[in-house]
Amino acid sequence: MGGLANLMATMTTEAKHTETIIQGIPVSPGIAIAPIHVTARGLSAPEVYEVAEENLGEEHRRLDEAISRAKEDLAEIQGRLAELSSEEESRIFEAHIMVLEDQALLKRAHFAIDDRKLNAEYAFYAVMQNFLEAMRRIPDPYLRERTADLEDVCERVLHCFDQQHARKAVRPDDRHILIAYDLNPSDTATMDRNLVLGFATEMGSVNSHTAIIARSLGIPAVVGLEEAVIDINSLTHAILDGYSGKLILHPTEATLATYRIIQQKKQKARSALDSIRDEASTTRDGRSITLSANIGLIEELPSVKNSGAQGIGLYRTEFFLLNEDQDAIPDEQAQTANYTQIARAVAPHPVIIRTLDSGGDKLPAEPLSEPEPNPFLGWRGIRVSLDRPEIFKPQLRAALRASAHGKVALMFPLISGLGEIMQAKKILQQCMDELSREDVAFDANIPVGAMIEIPSAALLADIIAKEVDFFSIGTNDLIQYTLAVDRVNPYVAELYRPTQPAVIRLIHRTIQAGAQAGIWTGMCGEMAGDIHLTPLLIGLGIDELSVGPQQVTSIRKAIRSLSHAECAAMADDALKASYSAEILQMSSTLAKKYYADLFE
Repeated sequence: MGGLANLMATMTTEAKHTETIIQGIPVSPGIAIAPIHVTARGLSAPEVYEVAEENLGEEHRRLDEAISRAKEDLAEIQGRLAELSSEEESRIFEAHIMVLEDQALLKRAHFAIDDRKLNAEYAFYAVMQNFLEAMRRIPDPYLRERTADLEDVCERVLHCFDQQHARKAVRPDDRHILIAYDLNPSDTATMDRNLVLGFATEMGSVNSHTAIIARSLGIPAVVGLEEAVIDINSLTHAILDGYSGKLILHPTEATLATYRIIQQKKQKARSALDSIRDEASTTRDGRSITLSANIGLIEELPSVKNSGAQGIGLYRTEFFLLNEDQDAIPDEQAQTANYTQIARAVAPHPVIIRTLDSGGDKLPAEPLSEPEPNPFLGWRGIRVSLDRPEIFKPQLRAALRASAHGKVALMFPLISGLGEIMQAKKILQQCMDELSREDVAFDANIPVGAMIEIPSAALLADIIAKEVDFFSIGTNDLIQYTLAVDRVNPYVAELYRPTQPAVIRLIHRTIQAGAQAGIWTGMCGEMAGDIHLTPLLIGLGIDELSVGPQQVTSIRKAIRSLSHAECAAMADDALKASYSAEILQMSSTLAKKYYADLFE
């Protein structure tokens, strides 16, 4: 593969195409320049490739033959089912056959071959996705359910293409910009960063876990691109601008030249930040802030090392434990190996292992017999672990065993009160007793922390502080639970405000309770990585900030540019403010006064 500069140089706009800008919502900064790969819901995309004008007739023939074979298969299945069951049930497949006899559908598929000049199976797939997406958006639930029938028909036709062009799920081996209806956090966390230069989705929000992980990994990302899966063709040359939220299709040479300059400026700024990678994260007047990294996968360890982070303040173990490619949750031995590798890699700094945090908008721990009516208020976080000791105990034992090989701490998610902490600690003690009887080495004084992300926990922080060694404030959930705002719901996204006065007061209360109990308080939520809010957090007295590896150097520059005394005076005023905008303005003013270059 050539370098990005070579790729950019070869991307010219074809005469028949006009540069088109689609505006979305920027969620992860950066610029990607590459051909597009489109993947839709329900079905994995077939192989896609360009077809020369003189070969389009062959693609029309291949489509007709695939449709014919699919109809024969369906007729055979219908006949067998009629013999084994009833005529009534066999009519299901009669409806499937009728789909393949729909002249409007066939005409669109053939037109797509000529219009897109792509192979027949991908042209058919793209047309079917138009129908599927249209049906998914129909208010009538009965009609929406019929999408499964259409998916079945589409899948069957794709399998009926000739073996020379056998269908396969596409994992492009060329660098590309991924366009999808939506991506779940595990999809994002496991992306091949050598191939996926950036992604854009129809769904999503700034505060979704997918966006959070994209920022952590440094993947340029844009969400909220309406009809993207339907309207955008694979192999289209494009620029994804994660700073402004633009997706530029068929960019002109002038546009490409502009973005080359932007990339050069950003790289120069990144190099300047890298020069202070090994400097202390200490304010101008001598207050030290521990600066750690958040990770979700072991593959992120090199990024942590390159960032100069002081260890790992949040290891999201759900991506390791609930990987969809695994048949089951890794056993104690596999977990021990994983945690030990991380502990050794970041030594002499610590790694804070967050126990399984599933449910809500995260990965589910297990299939549920019925969907939860409100997953955010349901079976998630520490509740799952306490209900499933067969999952919880192996994780605790593995973390304890890893603590013999490096500095390891444990952190329990979604704590709502003291009872959950006491239950979790009781199970932890049982694990310690078992390992002692087995003569297995571990740190008997392993630090134990609580995530403060529910208002009840913040209000009870003075009581909880007596039973833990540290707090870590998870601002993403704390904001949504305090304000009753689903952070991934576009209808109320405007109300999700990190500087809402109630949120700031809960953060301050938690930090104060920790200090009075003699324990440190950190923050691992998205607020920790927002350079607009660094002055406010320092002023409120935060002891540790844990952010994505890509954000560490920016936060270090911010910390080193500020005076704790000046930030504290500003924070005192912020705690008296009545509106979110006031608090944001106070903090942003200090930020832009001392490190305006980070906002360019």
